[in-house]
Amino acid sequence: MRWCTVSDPEQRKCAELAKALVAVLPPAAVAAFARLSCVRAYSTADCVDKIRANRADIVTLDAGEVYSAVKQFGLVTIAKETYHDGGCIVSVAVVKNSSLDIRSLRGLRSCHSGVRWTAGWSLPLGFLLSHVGNFFSASCVPGAVALAPSLCAACRGQKSYIRQRNYHCETSHSEPFYSNHGALRCLQDGAGDVAFVDNLALASIEDSQRDEFRLLCTDGTNAALSHHAQCNLGRGPGGGVVTRSNYRKIARKFLTAAQMLFGHRGREKRRFQLFSSSVFGERDLLFKDATEKLAVLPDNMDVSQVLGLDYVALLKGLGHEGSSLEDSVVRWCCISYAEQKKCEQWALSIKSDPLVCIKAASMSDCVEKIKRDEVDAVSLDATHSFIAGRCGLVPVVTEYYGNECVLTEETAHSETEVFPPVVAVAVVKRTSRSVFMGSLEGRRSCHGHMYSPAGWLLPHTHNLSLGYNDSFPCNPNEAYERVFWKGCLPGSQGNLCKVCMGGIGEAATKRCADNHNERYYGNMGALRCLVGDASGKSYGDVAFLEQHNLESNIINLRWTGWAEGWLSSDFELLCPDGGRAPLSDWESCNLGVIPPNTVMTRPVLAARVYDFLMKSKETLSANVDGEFQIFESQQYGESDLLFKDATKCLVHTSHLDYRTVLGEEFYRHADSVFNCTHSDILEFCDQDVCSIF
Repeated sequence: MRWCTVSDPEQRKCAELAKALVAVLPPAAVAAFARLSCVRAYSTADCVDKIRANRADIVTLDAGEVYSAVKQFGLVTIAKETYHDGGCIVSVAVVKNSSLDIRSLRGLRSCHSGVRWTAGWSLPLGFLLSHVGNFFSASCVPGAVALAPSLCAACRGQKSYIRQRNYHCETSHSEPFYSNHGALRCLQDGAGDVAFVDNLALASIEDSQRDEFRLLCTDGTNAALSHHAQCNLGRGPGGGVVTRSNYRKIARKFLTAAQMLFGHRGREKRRFQLFSSSVFGERDLLFKDATEKLAVLPDNMDVSQVLGLDYVALLKGLGHEGSSLEDSVVRWCCISYAEQKKCEQWALSIKSDPLVCIKAASMSDCVEKIKRDEVDAVSLDATHSFIAGRCGLVPVVTEYYGNECVLTEETAHSETEVFPPVVAVAVVKRTSRSVFMGSLEGRRSCHGHMYSPAGWLLPHTHNLSLGYNDSFPCNPNEAYERVFWKGCLPGSQGNLCKVCMGGIGEAATKRCADNHNERYYGNMGALRCLVGDASGKSYGDVAFLEQHNLESNIINLRWTGWAEGWLSSDFELLCPDGGRAPLSDWESCNLGVIPPNTVMTRPVLAARVYDFLMKSKETLSANVDGEFQIFESQQYGESDLLFKDATKCLVHTSHLDYRTVLGEEFYRHADSVFNCTHSDILEFCDQDVCSIF
């Protein structure tokens, strides 16, 4: 086993480990796999080259380097470091001058643990590109010599024309400012104004000095070092051990044996300590000193399972695979044939950045595809925005439904009341005289779609039938199964699919699909469900939908050839108090207020998607006579395609948390419902690479 080292202190620690193994293992075991030799390299990149060329076998790398080693150079990850809080670290920005602000770093000098390192490079860069756009006058980013000379200007390593003696800006402890502790040293020595490091490195700062340092928070404030859990630039995976694919079995055996002997609970830990470097005059040699244990990984783990989908998507966005944030294409998620047609027309109508339209099965599928970096953006209803927020996605813009667009970024701060309300309503035919809220048991129901605020989240909170009280399930699916004889809730199953119709022609789909291909999907679909199909059959007794486009959808019943002769006066609202009211009384007779739809994306893309939408708006505004209208869907035979048709403009909200955009009341309600309702998409979102191992 040939371990690759990047400095003299690391070489000494490796040699001591080799001696300790020989001393404690029987000769047969040493002969089998545990004889260790130490191969000196001048950087971690050199180690990767040596392992590929079979001149070394194994090395521990930062997660960002692990990704490159796996994706670009064909190595495999065999173990991950786990720390006190799990398998992840957070990136923090440390300063000595507490008057500095994360949003005003232009022209300052920066210290980074290493190029492509998680805490020192990728997470801070992802944040800065998304929110700030201000960069530094000089930096020390070990390993970045090929990117730009200014990224090495603040480094202190020895310079030499001889490759093996040149340590300047190298990923080696021979560069004094290399690694998290080196970046802190860079700040302490006055070579930089801000250091980007992981939270584990903060423990090395002496108690007597801790008051001299502050963390910069993303909201522009600063905090004490102990507040890194709340004040950081993002979370990412910790270090990992890599080797060649054909060597992974023996390497796993070696790591398992070394940990059993010299780990924190190792039976020979008095002889040698695997996760301590203090006696060698440096920190984090071979492994991070903060490592609690190594999680040895099974064979079949993809790099996205090892490092996490969010982190892999960030690295792709930062160009670790040759593409980068400078690539201007935006991939929009479409959930039906009609949306695809409208999206393609949008793409043809704009002259700016290219738009690619990607098909998905449902809004939930869009959230998963964005998380997996298969698409970039989509406009989501409030419940799906909650799901997307839980999945790590962030707001870009929010739809505005007022008469006139008067909002600016300055007025849209934290009060969601500035967004004109949309409400959920329960609609019945005026002739259905015996249908009231409280007497819906055994009726047929029409719901917009699974997880829709008006069709799924809010109705179950009201008194739907006799005996519907506090003991009723908090899971909306169970509640509707109990109350209604059958219905159409697209995306559901069983009795709640029996009234659905499916799709025909180019939009052909099976019954109950969770998208516009199902003719009873959405607000328009729930209204169609209420009036029945062209023959007057296959209908429901009550429809749960949003009020904002109800009147225009009634007109569209005839316009789209669905059903003749229906007027607004043919329908009434069911009020929560058991009464009924005309459609015009929606402000006093409704099932609750719904936050507006929001365009969501991965954090690193927020600025790019916003820029695309603004350029798109400029192009479309300049061509007022053009056929394509982004907030109209009639010509595609549906309503609310890509965006709600009621949208007047898009308001910038990427400076807000998704919880703020939703409002506290709606957020708490959604949270309580999903606490007692199984959801495949949330189960997917809640997979946490930081706690899996």
